[in-house]
Amino acid sequence: MKPSRRIAFITPMAILLALGATSAFAGTTGAEFQTMYTTLLDWATGYLGKAIAVAAFILGAGIGVARSSPIPALVGVVFALFMVYVPNIIDSIMTATI
Repeated sequence: MKPSRRIAFITPMAILLALGATSAFAGTTGAEFQTMYTTLLDWATGYLGKAIAVAAFILGAGIGVARSSPIPALVGVVFALFMVYVPNIIDSIMTATI
């Protein structure tokens, strides 16, 4: 394909893509899923999330005692930290606009 034909093909496509580009609104559409999102977020940051985090630590500590290794207890602590911070991080990422 000649360069002039290639440019003639690419230019209209680039214009269409540029006109179709809008701001990113990742977390501002889809209101029908808002109740599900709110419920899951409440579970993850509420008592259910705290109970899962504590259970992960206790299970990791128990396995660590059985194996004489602190690594499973540390995995439980890391999991508990993820349960605390990841929902806020995901919410920040999804509601960011450009």
